[in-house]
Amino acid sequence: VQLVESGGGLAQPGGSLRLSCEASGFIFNSVALSWYRQVSGKEREWVAGTDNAGGSKAYKDSVKGRFTISRDRAKNTVYLQMNSLKPEDTAVYYCYATGGYWGQGTQVTVSS
Repeated sequence: VQLVESGGGLAQPGGSLRLSCEASGFIFNSVALSWYRQVSGKEREWVAGTDNAGGSKAYKDSVKGRFTISRDRAKNTVYLQMNSLKPEDTAVYYCYATGGYWGQGTQVTVSS
């Protein structure tokens, strides 16, 4: 099982970024997928999740209305569209697949 994130980088407050997580080594439609984030020195926190079919989605309160999780079955990829970014969104973002599988993380920095 492999999860590879991409799309992180530097954004200005109010800007947007789209994170991608390409999955391999398992049947994509068989697992729920989530995004987590971690700030250095703090615990990793859940940000958003979607069920195995992509029909049910949930978000951390602080990102509701700004972030959108989606999954593309044809590309075995889950996305996190992040709009109206705030400095407090700065963190390393991780993709997670049910069963204990993590990606390597991608850094998101929101700063002017």
